[in-house]
Amino acid sequence: MQSPNAHHHRAINRNLRYIRASPARGIFFPSKSNMKLKAFSDSDWASCNLTRRSTTGYCIYIRSSLISWKTKKQSTISRSSSEAEYRALATTVCELQWITYILQDLQISLDGTAALFCNNETACHIASNPVFHERTKHIDIDCHVVRERLQAGLFRLLSIKSVEQPTDIFTKSLEHIMFNFVISKLRMMNFHPLT
Repeated sequence: MQSPNAHHHRAINRNLRYIRASPARGIFFPSKSNMKLKAFSDSDWASCNLTRRSTTGYCIYIRSSLISWKTKKQSTISRSSSEAEYRALATTVCELQWITYILQDLQISLDGTAALFCNNETACHIASNPVFHERTKHIDIDCHVVRERLQAGLFRLLSIKSVEQPTDIFTKSLEHIMFNFVISKLRMMNFHPLT
């Protein structure tokens, strides 16, 4: 906003073309399906060319419907992709806990424990390993947040392949085919296809 250039102009034109081409696109909420809560967490390490900060992205589903999503540049610079992924994991866990509390207040019971999917094996290992390591000292608070909620049974931490990660749309620039694949995983549909 302060000093736009030609690159910014091209990006906004691309966004406007996308919006114009899909005016009837929306998220579908089916009336019947299981009451399971699942979340996906991802980050793009050092993706900002100016600050080298990473981007956090998550999406949370109840039943098979997307109910919460976020993308945000992380407030601190991560020294590794695992650190960036773990920060994203901690943010997702906090949102998952908040949604669980809301559902409890509304007296809505879930079918089983929430599933949290992460595509970084090191971040999954750090969360599952109760031993504190010197290498995780700089993400100490995030480690305690995730481990405490994991041990309390708030969620199950599961691994997912990077190509199946729906949060890539929030953290990375995607090719057309991958973009359409992720849009379908977010259950976005065109309710009034152009004829």
